[in-house]
Amino acid sequence: MDNHKAFLEEAVRLAIESVENGWGGPFGAVLTRDGEIIARGQNRVLLTGDPTAHAEVETIRKASQILNPESPSIPEDHQDESTLEYIPRPEGSTDPVPERARMLKGCSIYISGAPCPMCMSAIYWARIDHVYFCRDLEDTRKIGFDDLFQYEDFQKPYDQRRIHIEQLHPELGVPAYQAWTDKPDHHPY
Repeated sequence: MDNHKAFLEEAVRLAIESVENGWGGPFGAVLTRDGEIIARGQNRVLLTGDPTAHAEVETIRKASQILNPESPSIPEDHQDESTLEYIPRPEGSTDPVPERARMLKGCSIYISGAPCPMCMSAIYWARIDHVYFCRDLEDTRKIGFDDLFQYEDFQKPYDQRRIHIEQLHPELGVPAYQAWTDKPDHHPY
């Protein structure tokens, strides 16, 4: 059996359910590890009013809870400790940190449509190994979800972007960055 097809079919089923229930756009996602589904998610922007409630983000949140079950119920005396396992940086990586938190390394995500920039960023931060999708960004644009413009906008200098973006008072951020740098047991993620 073609697992890729089965996982994409499940993502599409979730997308259709989201549309039919009025929860959000036609986007569903399935996260897998070792050929098994770990978590499912669907667009719930209209249901929640949360613009970050995209299928991929919802799926990553659920998978993180499932794969790191201690996190929601960490005892108060351990609230300042990370529960995330370290893994070494991949061979040939330009990452300046020798090891980082595992996150969702070793997982794949299957999506009804190509990820928007927010979701793609979440996928990168989650260290998901593989992304598979059915419909591309041009298809998504044709049905009224213009994610492609964001990818295009990010390539422009700040002063040419659609949203005003400007760095102000960089010196104010120094103490926060220094606190991270000076913390001997900070947990790279």
